[in-house]
Amino acid sequence: MKKKDSNKVFWVSYSDLMTSLFFIMLVLFVVTVSLMHVKGKATADELAKIKKIQKSIENIDSTYFSFDSDFQRHTLKNISVNFETGSSKITDIDSETLHKLEQAGRSIVRFMQNAKDKIPDAQYLLILEGQSSKDNYVRNYELSYERSLALIKYWTSCGIVFDSLPCEVIISGSGQASSFRVQPDIKGNKANQRFVIHIIPKPGNF
Repeated sequence: MKKKDSNKVFWVSYSDLMTSLFFIMLVLFVVTVSLMHVKGKATADELAKIKKIQKSIENIDSTYFSFDSDFQRHTLKNISVNFETGSSKITDIDSETLHKLEQAGRSIVRFMQNAKDKIPDAQYLLILEGQSSKDNYVRNYELSYERSLALIKYWTSCGIVFDSLPCEVIISGSGQASSFRVQPDIKGNKANQRFVIHIIPKPGNF
């Protein structure tokens, strides 16, 4: 083959190669842009769902719960719960207050059922936080946990259960260390011999 013909073949082949590479890069560019668009749309949808779940908590019964802006959560209100010193017996609480606690529990169930129907992705944290007064009792952590445990057992005895609802129940005891306490948070303030109920929305699986 003559040198001139050989050069011609080379440049034709080179041109074909460059054309092929160009189209490959073009396809990759289009695919990348498409994926970024889909991802951006998915992220926007996820954000919208999160905002919807966060807003849904506003529908909970305001008779028993109010939004605490400092802690960004809905918290039990207008129900004063005080245990005897060193005690976690639910019978320390008077019958009228126990009735209010029962109704508060039922209002949580109604809210969760409604949320489950309207927002399938909704998930919530139901935190029962037991507390104790600042008396340096050596079992304050155990005691505070037992106080929140007493509440969930009382609710269970009333037929209030959360097993089928979109919430994770956390039974906890913060002893005398929590920042969410009745002020003045000083030794002898028996108002902190109690439990606190928190409801916090959280994202589910999208």
